[in-house]
Formats: sequence, structure tokens, C-alpha cells
Amino acid sequence: MFLYIFWSFFSVLILMALWLGYKIAKTDMRRRIIPDGYLFPLLIIGIVITTFFPWPTRIESGALGMAFGYILSATIGIIYDKILTHKNPKSESPIGMGDIKLISVGGLWCGPTGLAISLALACIFGAIWAYNKKQNFIPFAPFFIIGGILSLIIITFLL
Repeated sequence: MFLYIFWSFFSVLILMALWLGYKIAKTDMRRRIIPDGYLFPLLIIGIVITTFFPWPTRIESGALGMAFGYILSATIGIIYDKILTHKNPKSESPIGMGDIKLISVGGLWCGPTGLAISLALACIFGAIWAYNKKQNFIPFAPFFIIGGILSLIIITFLL
């Protein structure tokens, strides 16, 4: 009985996380924004899963991935922002705070190794999409979420 409740709760949390990921991706594609109203519940679900269900990572690895993801993405965002605003003061930053927070939450879910895999996959998918669409703007959230899901599959079954 206990195992049934345990796995039922786990399944509900995973389904909620998938729904939140879908809503984040859809909003970023349409409005170029990642709302905190979807992002923070995804963070809370990630904390609950990594704490009580040590899948795919443990909370220690998730916290390290979260810090690494935030520092890495914020540093890249600041560097690009300084380069672009130096050339054109009215230019828009290519990496927004929503992307930085999403990468940080992805680090919590996947850990440092999974974060590296999901970022690599997201960049590849995003570059292919941008090449086919001939656009300068790339909505990063859908590609990062797809990369994160594939990363979780890779971590679970291949590593």
C-alpha cells in the first residue's frame, strides 16, 4: 500500500513538471518570456523529487548543478550583454533572467553532468531551428526543456 502511494505521488509530481515545462516552452515561443509563475513551482517540485525520491539525482548533486547552472548562464549573459551594448547601446540582451533561472532549475533536476548534456543538446537543437527559420531570436526554453528530458533519459538508462 505504501509503495502504491509513493509511486502515485511521484507520478503526479512528474506529470505536473511535464505540464509546467510545456507551459514554459509555449510561453517562451509565443511571448519571449519565461514566467516565474511556472518556473517556481517547477523548482519546488524539483526540490521535493531530489529530496524524497533520489531520482535522477540526489539533492546534493542537484544543488551543485543549480549553482553551476546559475553562475555559468549569468556569466555568459553578462559577457554577451557587455559585448553587445558596447557595440550598440540600444541592443537587447540575448540571455534573459528567465533563461538564467530556467538553466538553474535544470541544474537542480539534472545535476552538473545532466546539465552539461541538456545545455549541449539545447544549443544543437536551437541552432538547427534558427538555421531553418532564418531568425536571430531563438526561444531557448523549449530546446532546453527537450534537452533536459533527454538528459534525464540518458542519465537514467545510459550512465
